[in-house]
Amino acid sequence: MRISLFVAVGVCLLMIGGLTSVPATQDRESCQVRLSLVDAVSGEPLPGLIRVRTTQGEYLPLAPLLPRGQGLPEADAIAQWFALVRPAIVRVPRAQLEFAAFSGLDTELTVESVDLQEHSSADVKLKLRRFHNAREQGLQNANTHVHINKITRAESDRYLVESATADGLDLVFVSYLERAEADVEYTSNRYARSDLHALNTNHVHFDNGEEHRHNFAAHGQGYGHVMLLSIPELVYPVSIGPGIMKTGTDGIPLRRGIERAHDIGGTVIWCHNDWGLEDVPNWLSGRLHANNIFDGGTHGSYAHSFYRYWNAGIRVPMSTGTDWFIYDFNRVYVPAPGRITPEQWLDQLAAGRSFITNGPLLEFTVDGLGIGEPLVLDAPRSIGVKGRAIGRVDFARLELIRNGEVINAIASRPTGGSEGEGGHFSAELDLMLDVSVPCWIALRTPPPFAPNDPQFASRTPENEFGGELFSHTSATFIDVGNRRVFQVDAAQSLLDDMQNSRPLIAQEGLFADDAEQRAVLEVYDEGIAVMQARLAAAASTDEGNR
Repeated sequence: MRISLFVAVGVCLLMIGGLTSVPATQDRESCQVRLSLVDAVSGEPLPGLIRVRTTQGEYLPLAPLLPRGQGLPEADAIAQWFALVRPAIVRVPRAQLEFAAFSGLDTELTVESVDLQEHSSADVKLKLRRFHNAREQGLQNANTHVHINKITRAESDRYLVESATADGLDLVFVSYLERAEADVEYTSNRYARSDLHALNTNHVHFDNGEEHRHNFAAHGQGYGHVMLLSIPELVYPVSIGPGIMKTGTDGIPLRRGIERAHDIGGTVIWCHNDWGLEDVPNWLSGRLHANNIFDGGTHGSYAHSFYRYWNAGIRVPMSTGTDWFIYDFNRVYVPAPGRITPEQWLDQLAAGRSFITNGPLLEFTVDGLGIGEPLVLDAPRSIGVKGRAIGRVDFARLELIRNGEVINAIASRPTGGSEGEGGHFSAELDLMLDVSVPCWIALRTPPPFAPNDPQFASRTPENEFGGELFSHTSATFIDVGNRRVFQVDAAQSLLDDMQNSRPLIAQEGLFADDAEQRAVLEVYDEGIAVMQARLAAAASTDEGNR
């Protein structure tokens, strides 16, 4: 992809209003460069990310721009990039340099070599070509899980606004979290909800949350973690048990905090895929609204959580975030015509109308219905299925999933450049699918590597930040003759999880008395009874399938 580039020799850029100034002393070894990003068609200014490197492959610091990798290891690929949310002036060596830039997930990567060897000042304007516009399609995205630590409040304000703006995020939930001693450095704990709302811009809005959690050891598995989002007040205790707080007992289940969040109008999202013990009983009781994956690590694959739930007929909407800092493009999209409130956005998520991604963008309809809208058939028949994936980085293929198995795959193809160079990639499917029994279907690109799971044994291509690509829609359930999919083996595995949790809790937990232990185990007993009843009903009607 080529760009429009203008190098102005001897222009005094310090006099241009609104730009960040640099020292007035002229450096014979450096060039003062005014950087800006614009839409290739409209010419309108765009926020985005920029990287500059020498012909020797050295990536240059671009003060005063925000380092996109702030708070993260310097070896990570994200450290090469800087947020450019408005035109700015930087000082770089007088040399042949490569400038690269993009905006969010829906523009191509623009790369241009610029010779600055004979120039003391220059104007570098990079034109970015958009291949997708989520807002025009009535979609808005959010990162549902973010904490910040070890930087000042002022640094955090700037980081949140500029990184989210450059990345193309529409909504960011910044959550409170307690951990004994370590939380004195948790900058995100210093934000009241009103403080976050005060950060809102035309590009991105912010709202609050709380990570309500329990661990048996400092970082080991316990009852689990949930995000309580858009809450008017904190739910106490924020963190439960001596494993994380170095005081108290393990006598409070997550359910108590979850129910309090419901009472005050909050949304409850399970964190870290299948990490923790209390997810299954709370999904069976209908107390959770969505499930995060890839928020701070893999913690298993889709098959460990979503596919088991969906195969057991449980609707579990997909969500994602990044946990500590915004280290990747992780986000979840939902339908949102016009600007909507965080609470309205969360309602769409809870309805299951979501897809998650850190790169490829998905479109999916089933018999004309959007993502996650249930389809009810009176009798077996064929249905129309349409899907599309489009992304800046080659995602390899688009996969149609039914009941956890790939039933159709379309290879990606380069678009907009020579063999994909500087362009983007897409894949489309359009087919008729025979449906004779209840099922669910979803769309995904190849999933990232997951340890100890042969189905997810290969690494996927990486995005510009070094993250393995992923994207997946929530499930569309197709009911036939008033029956929903219910696979006995999936339901039995969820039942086994709850039954195995009881002795583990009794062994690992610290309780003041038998009443405390019973209060925790009752959560699992209720879930066990619900699943046993569903299995018995399936056996009596012969509706379950293996």
